[in-house]
Amino acid sequence: MRYLLAIAVLAITVLFGWPAAAAPPSCASVGATVDGPLCHLHAAGPMYTLDMTFPADYPDEQPLIDYVTQNRDGFINVAQASGPRDHPYQMEATTEQQFSGQPPHNTRSVVLKFFQDVGGSRTSTWYKAFNYNLGSKQPITFDTLFAPGTSPLDAIFPLVQRDLARQNAMGAAILPSNGLDPSHYQNFAITDDQLIFYFAPGEMLPAFAGPCQAQVARNAIPPLAI
Repeated sequence: MRYLLAIAVLAITVLFGWPAAAAPPSCASVGATVDGPLCHLHAAGPMYTLDMTFPADYPDEQPLIDYVTQNRDGFINVAQASGPRDHPYQMEATTEQQFSGQPPHNTRSVVLKFFQDVGGSRTSTWYKAFNYNLGSKQPITFDTLFAPGTSPLDAIFPLVQRDLARQNAMGAAILPSNGLDPSHYQNFAITDDQLIFYFAPGEMLPAFAGPCQAQVARNAIPPLAI
């Protein structure tokens, strides 16, 4: 009987594919609608509004969908559990994309920028980047971006410091303890000519400087391992 049941399950899988629960993630799986190349997720209640856009066709969609879902659910739970206020709680996520290389050795970068207001004296803004090697079909992280045994931050930190100083009228310096800490460089995008690093308020510069980004020429740093 077990043998016959296994054959029946296999036959159904071959003919019709896996059940819907095993299907790849999509806009619809998080209640979003397709708007051209983007998913648009909108939710609203008496106490909150939420709007997110993110790619509908990112090749490594599951981690991206998981992050969107985690932040959507966390925000709505906080907003619904909080007391009344004179304006709604708010979450917004926008998306930026970059590409580099030519097939089959090309990459794709997606950077989500989140804004959240759940009360208190300050709002919060942060970035979340996803990078993917379309040739090897593997995600790219800062730990895998450069060849093992290299010290890329020795070259990257002075360039980031210079670019942020150029943008920041207050001329705030970056402490080496921050500038040489890899944890601050996890959100980046790859282009043919540059790495673009994204920093939340207070991550590199003082919080009053707001969110910022720094562009680093690829020919000025160790070669990328992609």
